[in-house]
Amino acid sequence: MAAPLTLLLIVAVTIRAALYRSSLADLISERVEVVSPLTAWKRVVEGLALLDLGVSPYSGDVFHETPLIIYFFHFLVDYAEITFMLADVITAVALYMTVKDYNKQVFRKQKYALEADRYPLDCLELIRSPKEMYYIPLKVAMFYLLNPFTILSCVAKSTCGLNNAVIALFILSTIKGNVLLSAVFLSLATYQSIYPLTLCAAALLYLMQRQYIPVNYRRASFWWFIAQYAFMYLGSLFVIVCLSFFLLGSWDYLPSVYGFILSVPDLTPNIGLFWYFFAEMFEHFRLFFLCVFQINVFFYTIPLSIKLKEHPVFLIFMQLAVISIFKSYPTVGDIALYLAFLPVWSHLHRFLRNIFLVSCVLLACSALFPVLWHLWIYAGSANSNFYYAITLLFNVAQILLVSDYFYAFLRREHHLTYGLYLKRKDGSEATLVLK
Repeated sequence: MAAPLTLLLIVAVTIRAALYRSSLADLISERVEVVSPLTAWKRVVEGLALLDLGVSPYSGDVFHETPLIIYFFHFLVDYAEITFMLADVITAVALYMTVKDYNKQVFRKQKYALEADRYPLDCLELIRSPKEMYYIPLKVAMFYLLNPFTILSCVAKSTCGLNNAVIALFILSTIKGNVLLSAVFLSLATYQSIYPLTLCAAALLYLMQRQYIPVNYRRASFWWFIAQYAFMYLGSLFVIVCLSFFLLGSWDYLPSVYGFILSVPDLTPNIGLFWYFFAEMFEHFRLFFLCVFQINVFFYTIPLSIKLKEHPVFLIFMQLAVISIFKSYPTVGDIALYLAFLPVWSHLHRFLRNIFLVSCVLLACSALFPVLWHLWIYAGSANSNFYYAITLLFNVAQILLVSDYFYAFLRREHHLTYGLYLKRKDGSEATLVLK
């Protein structure tokens, strides 16, 4: 498998290098679907210019990335293109290793269940074979590296690519069972954009499952493990925050980075749900609806964690999708990360209901984004309502996609427990309804 992966990496890097040298690079770096006020490379360059002049990059309203990012590029600004390509390669390799390890665990559990006769006889066709699972890690890496969203994000030099690399390393550390590295990378991801905090529940569930610690509130081992993970996570976050303070010499970055993410003062159009709604909002209602919108990202963590406590890897996929849909400044790079996991759930295709329609809507919306932007900003024959309408449809399609996979996953698990062909008491065929 090493040779196909190496070939894939070479092809992906070649495509990015060619686009960097083309005239499209400047055009892509200006697209509001690809960069946001948080992740735009232009703003990083302006922050670096202020830093070189001895002025705090957070003194104005231009730079909103974290101090570690600006000091990181302070030394690597001349190698920015290589850095972003390397970030994509690291993400793809981390996802490849993650899925490879996860598939081994799935096959092992499946083998034990078959030996113990836990599956009904009529659902053996749902059992996954090693042959169909063999190429899934390579498909995941391919889905990430050759996804147009990932390529556009890399060519635009959006710092979203670096965030994706950190999250991918966190997922890899969690799947490998390394508690310390999992906590460290999660704290780094949280430091970058707050929202990955919701992945903490999935990491805890997986690591406890791996160490055979039951999810039982009455067991001391359950609370002890949570306390250990929380200590490592909060300790790592404290060290990173203090390091940022020592580098910058002030706490100016806190309101400029995290206050900016949570209060959403910049209403530049993007593919998210916030900008249009708050542009039309009366000021005295703003705080209430801001809380409602921001709670969305965190609220779904509890019910999803309860429902998927036995399946934390699928929970990670769901949480990544929720973050990319409901965060305040999303870009196509955020979407590319959770789309890369779709090959992992290829065995759910027989239970998906709306996959063709949703796929067509996502493709159509992706094509219409630049068209409606041109009609609004340049031609003047449309307005913001047109652009927000396509944004809304794009996000609804994402919600339908994730909901469809959630339904398909639960249905397959139900069939593995109760059988594929359900019967009523009178012997007639039953219909499965999930409520």
